[in-house]
Amino acid sequence: MYKKFEMELAGRTLRVDIDRVAKQANGAALMHYGDTTVLSTATASEKPREGIDFFPLSVEYNEKLYAVGKIPGGFNKREGKASENAVLTCRVIDRPMRPLFPKDYRNDVTLENLVLSVDQDCSPELTAMLGAAIATAISDIPFDGPTATSQVGLVDGELVFNPTQAQKEASDLQLTVASTKEKVIMIEAGANEVPEDKMIEAIFAAHELNQKVIAFIEEIVAECGKEKHEYEHFSVPEDLLAAIKEIVPPEEMEAAVFTDDKQTREENIRAITDKLAEQFADNEEWLAKLGDTVYQYQKKTVRKMILKDHKRPDGRAIDQIRPLAAEIDLIPRVHGSAMFTRGQTQICTVTTLAPLSEAQRVDGLDELETSKRYMHHYNFPSYSVGETRPSRGPGRREIGHGALAERALIPVLPTEAEFPYAIRTVSETFESNGSTSQASVCASSLSLMAAGVPIKSAVAGISCGLVTGDTDDDYLVLTDIQGLEDFFGDMDFKVAGTHKGITAIQMDIKIHGLTRPIIEEAITRTREARLYILDEVMNKTISEARPEVGAYAPKIIQMSIDPAKIGDVVGQRGKTINAIIEKTGVKIDITDEGNVSICGVEAESMEQAKKMILTIVTDFEAGMVLEGDVISIKEFGAFIEFAPGKEGMVHISKIAKQRINHVEDVLSLGQHVKVVCLGKDKMGRLSFSIKDVAE
Repeated sequence: MYKKFEMELAGRTLRVDIDRVAKQANGAALMHYGDTTVLSTATASEKPREGIDFFPLSVEYNEKLYAVGKIPGGFNKREGKASENAVLTCRVIDRPMRPLFPKDYRNDVTLENLVLSVDQDCSPELTAMLGAAIATAISDIPFDGPTATSQVGLVDGELVFNPTQAQKEASDLQLTVASTKEKVIMIEAGANEVPEDKMIEAIFAAHELNQKVIAFIEEIVAECGKEKHEYEHFSVPEDLLAAIKEIVPPEEMEAAVFTDDKQTREENIRAITDKLAEQFADNEEWLAKLGDTVYQYQKKTVRKMILKDHKRPDGRAIDQIRPLAAEIDLIPRVHGSAMFTRGQTQICTVTTLAPLSEAQRVDGLDELETSKRYMHHYNFPSYSVGETRPSRGPGRREIGHGALAERALIPVLPTEAEFPYAIRTVSETFESNGSTSQASVCASSLSLMAAGVPIKSAVAGISCGLVTGDTDDDYLVLTDIQGLEDFFGDMDFKVAGTHKGITAIQMDIKIHGLTRPIIEEAITRTREARLYILDEVMNKTISEARPEVGAYAPKIIQMSIDPAKIGDVVGQRGKTINAIIEKTGVKIDITDEGNVSICGVEAESMEQAKKMILTIVTDFEAGMVLEGDVISIKEFGAFIEFAPGKEGMVHISKIAKQRINHVEDVLSLGQHVKVVCLGKDKMGRLSFSIKDVAE
C-alpha cells in the first residue's frame, strides 16, 4: 500500500504519493498539484564513474504533449529533443540541488521528471522542482536537503504565490526562489522594472513560504526516507598538498595567479604543474591526483587573498568594474550591431528585423505562449576561451544564457502596435572571462537601439561574486567577477535592469545558501554597477533608439480594413493576395481583426501593394477615378483590372470621345488606363468610362 501526504499550498492541494510507482528507483515521488501530475525520480549508480574530477549529475524534465491533450505537430508524431522551456526547467532544478550533494561524490545521479498532466493554474515546472527535491530527500543518495521552491508574482502591487494562469498574465514579476531550512539557495527572476526593495521583499516572502513546504517534506522523509548509503571519497591527499607547498610556497602561487591577463595566469599555473610533475615523476599515485590538487591549492590561495587580504587576482578594488568599452555599427549591412567589452569579456550582438509572420512558433505545455515575437540567441565558441573543440550546436548553458538576456530585455520592448516587427538578437561571444550573459544584455540593448527598435530604456547587466569564510558573517561580495573568481568563489549573482528597476535575476551558488545580508548587499552592489555602466558607457554610445530602421532592414506599413473584406483581399485559396505579393515583392500579414502589415525594402513597391489592397476593399461609387490595366478585350468593350481580383468593364461607347468601330483601335492588352466609375450596370457589374475622365 502506498503512502499519501497532503498540504495546502497557495490555495491548492499538493499531494505526494510515495511507493506507488517507480519502486526500483532510489527515490520516487508521484506529485499532484491541483490536476498537474509529475513523476519525479532520483537514481544513482552503485559505483563512481572512473577518471572524472566532478560530480556527474544529470537533470531531465520531460514534457509529453499528451499532458495537455495534444499530438506533436509535424511529420514525426513523437516528441523530439527537449524544448527550450524543458532545458530551462532542468537548469532551475539543478542549480539549488547540486551544491547539496557531497563535493567529492562521483557516482552518476539522474533526477528525472516526467510531466503526465497539466493544470494550467498549477505550474508543472514548480511541481517538478518540488518532486525532484522530495525524491532525492527520501532516497539513499547522500544529500544535504531538503529544499523547497516557490514562485512569486506581482499583481497590482501585491505579491501572489504560485500564481494562476490569469495572475501570470497580469503579473509584473516572475520570480522563482529555492530555499534550504536556513537560507536562500537559488533565485531566478524576470521583472517589469521592479524596484530593488520590492524584489527583496518578494524573495524573502517566498523563502518564508518555502519553510512550510520544507516542514512538510521533513514529515515525508521521517516516515519514508531511506538511510543514506556510504560512498567512495575523492578528497585531495593532505600529504600531497603539503609536499606541493614545500616545492611551491604560497607566495609563489600568489604571484602566479596575481595578473589581470587570463592567458598569463594559465601559463603560470601550467608551468607550476609541469614543475611538480617532474618532481613526482616516480610517484604514479600522486601524479594521478596532481591536477586536482594543484586546482585546490590555487583555489585556496585565491580565496585567502580575497577574503583575508582583500586582494583580487587582477589587482582591482572589491567594488571596481573592469575597463569598459562599447561601439555600434561595426558590421555593415545588418539591421543593427553593437559590441560591448568588459575586461577580457567581449560580446557582439546583431539585430535582425522581420515581419510578425516570422515570429517563432512555440509548441509546448504552456497555453499562454504559442509564439515568440522576440528571440535572443547566445553563442559561445571555443576560441572565446582559447580552446579548440568541434561545434555541436547550443548546449544547455548557451540556451540558458540566451533566455536570461531575452528575459532581461522583454520588459523594455515596444508593443506590436508600436513596432510591428519580429525581432531576433544574436550574441556572439568573441572573448570570455566572466559574465558573458550580462555583457550580452548590454550589447543587445545597444544593438536594438542602433537598429531603430524604440525600446523604452537601455538595459545593463552585471554579476557579483562571493567568497565566504567559516561563519555567516565572514564573507566578501565582489563586483564584476572574472572567470577565476567565479570558478573559485561561492556565487554568481547576475542582475540586469534599467534606471527604474530590475528586469532579470539569476543566482548560482556553490555553498549551502545565502543569508539576507549577503543577498541585500549583492542587489545593492549590482544596482550601483548597473547605473555606472548605463551612464558612463552605454548612454554615451547611443542614448536612445534611432528614429527609423536602417537602410537594409525591412520597412512596414500598417493599415486596417473591414474584417468582412479580408476574404476579398485573400481571394480564393490565396489567389488574390499571392498575386499582390508576386507583383510587388512585398510580404503581407493580415490578422483576424483586419490589421494589415505590408513589409518590404522599397517604399514604392509597398505603396503599390497598399494601393491595391485599398482598391480591393473599396466600395466603388459613381465619380471615383481609378487606374488599372486592360486584361481582356471583347467586341462590346474592355475589362480593366484595378487590383488582383478586382475588375470592371468599359463599354465600347465609353472608350473614346469619338465613335470607334473596334476596341482594338484604341486599347491593347496590358495597357494602363485611367477611368471614372459610373456605378453598376443592369447585370450588377461595375461600369467605368475612359472618355469621361476629367482632364
